[in-house]
Amino acid sequence: MQQGLKSELTKQIIVDEAFKQFYEQGFKTTSIDKIMKASKLTKGAFYHHYSNKKQLALEVIALKVQKRVSNSMILPLYESGDVIAILESTFLNRIKSFNGYEKQHGCPMNNLINEIGDSETAYQLALKHIVNTWKSALIALIDRGKSEKTIRENVPSKATAIYLISAFEGVRGIRKLYDDDMILDDYLLGLSDYIKQLQA
Repeated sequence: MQQGLKSELTKQIIVDEAFKQFYEQGFKTTSIDKIMKASKLTKGAFYHHYSNKKQLALEVIALKVQKRVSNSMILPLYESGDVIAILESTFLNRIKSFNGYEKQHGCPMNNLINEIGDSETAYQLALKHIVNTWKSALIALIDRGKSEKTIRENVPSKATAIYLISAFEGVRGIRKLYDDDMILDDYLLGLSDYIKQLQA
């Protein structure tokens, strides 16, 4: 195997395992030792690629967390079609798609926001970048709906975007706390009703 390819594969293993450990065990309780033991790699391999846990965490946010949010919650907002239908399918279908593992551990991004979002400027900027990208996509979609007369003209685009993101992220934490799918069922009813109220 070429050295460059082997090096990239090693980095991918470390990032994947770090994401898994952060998600399941929490960021603060996950040490470099735990990550390397679980990945069956040496600490030398870690320090060949990363200076410290902070550098690794920023890569996990950029390569794993951002990709998840982008693929599931942002890119669908740019699809063509009816704006109300896009909002419903993006938010409602995503909630319905979560498996038991994802329900148990909540949202990776929200977990990191709650655990380290106020502890380090670099983490704040990385996590804010994801939220801001999501918010901008929602605002653009809502504004498109207004111009197409499918969303009420007096709907505040920015406030609606923030509300949709906050409610979605919040319910994942509440579901994790209660370990009860009824939380998600009630949320789906409320969210569906809210989205219908946006309709022109």
